Formats: sequence, structure tokens, C-alpha cells
Amino acid sequence: MIIVVSSKSKDEELKGLFDYIESHNVQIKSTIGKTHTILGLVGDTVKIDMDAINTFPIVESVKRVQEPYKLVNRKFHELDTIVDVGGYKIGGGHFQVIAGPCSVESHDQILEIARGVKASNVGILRGGAFKPRSSPYAFQGLEGTGLELLSEAKAITGMPLVSEVMSADDIPLFADVDLIQVGARNMQNFRLLKELGKIKKPILLKRGLANTIEEWLMSAEYIMAGGNENVILCERGIRTFETATRNTLDVSAIPVIKKMSHLPIVVDPSHSAGMSHLVEPLSLAAIAAGADGLIIEVHNNPQKALCDGAQSLTIPQFKVINEKIEKLVAFMKTI
Repeated sequence: MIIVVSSKSKDEELKGLFDYIESHNVQIKSTIGKTHTILGLVGDTVKIDMDAINTFPIVESVKRVQEPYKLVNRKFHELDTIVDVGGYKIGGGHFQVIAGPCSVESHDQILEIARGVKASNVGILRGGAFKPRSSPYAFQGLEGTGLELLSEAKAITGMPLVSEVMSADDIPLFADVDLIQVGARNMQNFRLLKELGKIKKPILLKRGLANTIEEWLMSAEYIMAGGNENVILCERGIRTFETATRNTLDVSAIPVIKKMSHLPIVVDPSHSAGMSHLVEPLSLAAIAAGADGLIIEVHNNPQKALCDGAQSLTIPQFKVINEKIEKLVAFMKTI
């Protein structure tokens, strides 16, 4: 249920309305605007009488919401959410490129890549320390050591970090990570999502390999219901019948999300394609569709990468592509 009240409402008037609503064991999420305030009611609102709500003089309108997600719903929050990642804003007209290796492999590797992408005007560094792999024999990441190497790269370059968490038990290890990533395989790891809802650190929530947009938004709802409103969605391609690419980038998900939710959305062209030569066209397509950012895999030696080398750009390749990205982002702001 959504209630729109006058921005000129007095405190005692609001208190009377809040007392009535809270007597029904329903939570209230407020969004204060210049001309009015929107109250989003979260919980079982079936027993709340809309006519009774309308009797309060400060109420301008009230309506029920049919979607199962409330907090991520644009109806509850008309303005775009802007998430700050270590001083770099994403959403609401703020575009960011996140770049780095799929996996942290060594001190020299992560530092060379970090310096390389920073030289191309990238502000946020990605790097996997915990790596969920389809094969139990594949490289699983350096785990805690990988996070330590990322922290060292952060201290040297000043770049905020993005890295993936796989278990709720490991969250304390991510104290120095600025944006915690939830991978596609963990999109519906509800215990993990609940724990991430208890912290205030921004969360990058990737779409599951075969999940609908509504399921994706419901996973974001888990995080926000816990109190953490700093959520960024990430479209990384879904599994379809097509075999020409590793996954199929759902470009249509970008404008759909923009209509359904206020949360920012970034696109991962590297995992979508699985091939480095497709990263550029998919990146440009995502920008044209309205994405708030990109997360791109870059490696100093893709042929020897321990994880996803085929989809990783070299540092020089990334520099060329990122120049095109910057030009298109600037152009899109003019139309």
C-alpha cells in the first residue's frame, strides 16, 4: 500500500496517521519529496481500511500495490536511488565503469591491472577472491589472501573495491571491500541476503542464470527488508537455448528495471558474452539502453589467466574500449 501525504503536514498530524498504521503491525518506509511525502507500507495490509486512511486530512491519495516487492518498487520511491561506492556514485545520472580481473592471482598481477585500469579513468577495482566454479577442480580463488592483496592494491591506488562473497560466515572478511558482490549462483541464497541486509555496505546483486526479473527484484527486497538500502542490480546474461555465446545479455532488462524499480542497474558484458571481442558492442548497447554502469573483466595476460581468460580484455584493449564508452556516455546525456 502507498499513501501520499501533503509535505505541509504537521508533526502531530503525521503521528496520528502513523499510530493508526502501526496498530496493524505494518512497517512504514517514508520518502520525503519537495511537494509531497510518500509512505510505503510493508507487511500484511489486507486488514487496513483504505477509506479509514482517506479520513485523515493530510492524506492526498492511497492505493494498494499488487507486486510482491515493495521496497525496491518505483511506486514507493519515485526518484532514482544513488549508491555511493567509496566516493563514486552510481545511479540517478551517475555512470561508473568497474574493471579488474575475474580472479586475484598474485600481488604483481592485481597491482599491474589496478594501475592499468586506473590510468584509463576507472575509479572502482573489481577482483574475485572467492570464486564459485562449475568444476570442483577449477581454481577457486585465493580467498582470504586474495582479499588481502585487494586491500593492498586499494591502499596503493586509492581505488574502492568490488569482490564477491559466497557465504554469510565470510562477511566479516569483507571489511575493506567497498561494494560486496552477490554472484548469480547466490542470487537466491536467502540466508546470505538476510545477513547482507543487516549491514550498510553497498551490495551488487547479480541476476541468476535462469531467474526472472521479478525473482531478481524479490532477492533485492530481502536485502532492503533487512535495512540495507544500498543495492545495485547487475544484469550478467541469462541462460537460453542459444549456444553461440556463453549467456544471452538481456538488454531489455535495463529499461524494464528502470520502470519497475528505483535501484541502479549495471551490466556485466564479460560474463554475458564469454568472449572478449563481444565486450565492446555489448557495453555500448547497455549504455544506449540506459545502464548506470559496466563491470568489465581486464587481465594483464588473459592467455595465462586462472579464470575466464577468454572473456578478459588486455589492459591496452580496455583502454581503447573505455574511450568509446566515455564518448557514448557523454553523448547519451545530451539527448
